[in-house]
Amino acid sequence: MKQHKYILPVLLLVFSLFTLAGCGQDTASAPKKDNQKTALRVGMDAAYPPFGSIDKETNDYVGFDVDIIRAIGAAEGFDVEIKNLAFDGLIPALQSKSIDVAINDITVTEDRARSVSFSKPYYIAGLGAVIAKGNDAIHTEKDLEGKRLGVSIGSTGEEAARKIPNADVRVFNAINEAFLELNNGGVDAVINDIPTNAYYVSHSNNENVRVADLALTKEDLAIAVDKGNDELLKKIDSGLAKIKANGEFAAIYKKWFGEEPPAELLN
Repeated sequence: MKQHKYILPVLLLVFSLFTLAGCGQDTASAPKKDNQKTALRVGMDAAYPPFGSIDKETNDYVGFDVDIIRAIGAAEGFDVEIKNLAFDGLIPALQSKSIDVAINDITVTEDRARSVSFSKPYYIAGLGAVIAKGNDAIHTEKDLEGKRLGVSIGSTGEEAARKIPNADVRVFNAINEAFLELNNGGVDAVINDIPTNAYYVSHSNNENVRVADLALTKEDLAIAVDKGNDELLKKIDSGLAKIKANGEFAAIYKKWFGEEPPAELLN
């Protein structure tokens, strides 16, 4: 029975070999089975139509951002898994690696670029205002001074509103809450991205609001990845370039905005 004393060392050796064999492999580098794709975990706040929302009938994610990231995933061999997160939680989720990318009508800013890396632009946007239909006092940016302004937390709309002299900035967890407050008379205007504003006014069946004829900024929207994740960023940019080249990007753009994308966006 003396051979028993060799069993434990042998088992430990085998365990060590298996452990070492597993080291250094991550989701992207591990061998895949046939037809198995890497999952791309995508974060978005699904309360920003036409960029991203949840279809009430199917419970599926729909929107321009949804179609764009799924098309990029297909072009680069990713399975796209969307996670619904609050807008102000997207960058922390990237930094904690609970998601791989964030796409959510995200404006490229110097401040954000210090925390995340951005893809090439996929939309050119700007900030505007939604006001009550009977409001004849707001025509220009200066007319917003001293007004009660609704914004979504962590947005560039919030940043812009806080720069308006004497504005009473009221912050909401989601932009639909700000629109609701406007409808209830709790704010004088909602500062938000122009396409989202236009979509809300045209699709909400709310005849009491309108888009103000003013633009505060011109902004690039891009897809965000964790700072330094250059390999993934290259794949995102590669996929975006592919769908721009093959016409799929233009088809998605026209589907959601009713017009061809500007030429500068396709370069």
